[in-house]
Amino acid sequence: MSDSADEIPETVATYLRLRGLAPSARSFKRRKRRAVDEENTPFSAGRDPKGISDVLGDLTRQAGWEPQLAREDVVRAWAEVAGAETAERTRPVAFSDSTLTIQADSTAWAKQLQLMRAHILSEIVRRFPEAGVETIRFIGPDVPSWKWGHRTIPGRGPRDTYG
Repeated sequence: MSDSADEIPETVATYLRLRGLAPSARSFKRRKRRAVDEENTPFSAGRDPKGISDVLGDLTRQAGWEPQLAREDVVRAWAEVAGAETAERTRPVAFSDSTLTIQADSTAWAKQLQLMRAHILSEIVRRFPEAGVETIRFIGPDVPSWKWGHRTIPGRGPRDTYG
């Protein structure tokens, strides 16, 4: 047997000898081995089914919805962030850019919350960093405006008639 016959598996060499053919490396066509594709191999790490929460988490991350959903979470968890008593007297009303606007039942509550601004802001940033809240604005209750309606005239308003 030659050196090239050593490269050929013994079973193939025996078959070729029985057929009367001289075994050689060229006569033996080796099959190419397929590269193992880990992504499509059954029972591999990436093939396990995912839970619905994982799928939705991936979807929101890829779609870029995380900041908006985090802002909604701030509104939903306002009672936990600000405290139960404070949440009874206040409510988040708007997000604009990185500012959260909170409306209070009275101007006194709005002023008190201004004093607590750093604590509330740090709690929001700690719990919901994706929301992007950088500042908080506190406003008092909505008051009726004298500047609306079809009989509005320019000037100081109802104070004109008192003096």
